[in-house]
Amino acid sequence: MKRSQGSTLVGLLVIVVLVGLAFWATRNDQPQTTPSPSPPVSAGEAGTQLAALTIAPEGKMAGYSRDRFPHWSSQGNSCDTREIVLQRQGQNVQTDKNCKATTGQWTSPYDGMVITKATDLDIDHTVPLAEAWRSGADKWTDAQREKFANDVGGVQLMAVSATTNRAKGDQDPAKWTPPVKTYWCTYAAHWIQVKTTYALTIDQAEHDALANMLTAC
Repeated sequence: MKRSQGSTLVGLLVIVVLVGLAFWATRNDQPQTTPSPSPPVSAGEAGTQLAALTIAPEGKMAGYSRDRFPHWSSQGNSCDTREIVLQRQGQNVQTDKNCKATTGQWTSPYDGMVITKATDLDIDHTVPLAEAWRSGADKWTDAQREKFANDVGGVQLMAVSATTNRAKGDQDPAKWTPPVKTYWCTYAAHWIQVKTTYALTIDQAEHDALANMLTAC
């Protein structure tokens, strides 16, 4: 009888351990809480924010590296920032066990292209990393730069065609604007919103280009 009781206790202990391990595995595999993207500001508010931004000459590129802006960061459940943006912006997106988009449809807002292969998409930083560096991010910590590069809760990240993203590079609106002119209002508002949120500066040519783009609203 004692032997039977001992076996029962051992069995119960094993079950408790297994249940505990399963609980923690499930808990650790859950996606981190990622805030829903904040809505873009209105054209009027964008104009007010633009007027409040500090105008200053662009800084130097000394010390810059994309590695100073760690990305794409894990968002939990095997997903990184890139995959989260693809899932949010696409339609009928299906993913594999590693959270990689396998099928779906995306409209690239910069050029209007409809894309069905995730590999043909880049995740654009509305305000490019190098532009941020020249506008004040050179003084941030690496942790602050990582937050900026993976801001899934704002308007800083956008899935766009790879060709258009690479044509944009690190240029500001004085040097590059989206081919789709009807998107200029939104693009300018997004750009201003990001620079306001992160207290980044703008140069005079950039300011004037943004002001002109807002007239399309």
